[in-house]
Amino acid sequence: MNLKFQISNFKFFTYLFLFLLIFTGQAFAELTVDANHSHVKIDFFYHGSTMSVRGVSDPGVDLIIKLASPDGHEVLKQKGKVAGVLWMNVGTLKLENAPGVYFLHSTKKVEDILSSEEMERHSIGYPALAKHIQMSPVSNEEEKTKWFNEFVRFKENSRLYSTSTGKISLTEKDGKGNYYILTEWPYQVPPGTYTVTAYAVKDRKVVETAQTNITVEQVGVVKTLANMAKNNGVLYGIISIVAALGAGFGVGLIFRKGGGAH
Repeated sequence: MNLKFQISNFKFFTYLFLFLLIFTGQAFAELTVDANHSHVKIDFFYHGSTMSVRGVSDPGVDLIIKLASPDGHEVLKQKGKVAGVLWMNVGTLKLENAPGVYFLHSTKKVEDILSSEEMERHSIGYPALAKHIQMSPVSNEEEKTKWFNEFVRFKENSRLYSTSTGKISLTEKDGKGNYYILTEWPYQVPPGTYTVTAYAVKDRKVVETAQTNITVEQVGVVKTLANMAKNNGVLYGIISIVAALGAGFGVGLIFRKGGGAH
């Protein structure tokens, strides 16, 4: 009798669940994310690459894709005129919780699809990043905003920060949404582990996230020279001088031959 009661209860809750799922219009997100290069190798001929990110999402949601490095420590040199004449370093600005690399792509403007609270919770967008990053020394919020904007401008010029809107391609097949974006992966991105996070957004909230990692690693001669520069600076310096002298000698020979031909 007890077993029959348990089976009846199980069937009742199963049917109730299906009823709610079908008639209330609720659906479970199926967000996935995948990068075409999970392991980027920096060799002697490396000059950057492209990075594609794709995945599956529920139809009808907006998407945000963030490629970022872990939060870290950054230093900016403040320049100013000394004695009203010479431009020199007049101070050092320290930033904490600042990602060295930050690429953000979205189907629509972030501020149009997310509340400010959600942006801050997930560090999405420059305004949220400005609140997330700690900066010193600064005397007030106005000064912090000024130097944060300078920091972002420096990072964008270094091709380590960027944002875009509307570049994510969306298609629908078999009742599922498919997204895809092809982005530039600049050679300036240093070795390290980077996180790709996809956010599904609905009703100005993040309803689902998915993550994958990208590893950037030096290999071959580049790795050997980098290790040498770090662990044996004297030997690295000698090799650098010999290489520079050899390059100069080679250029001199080329010009000498060119002059002799006239």
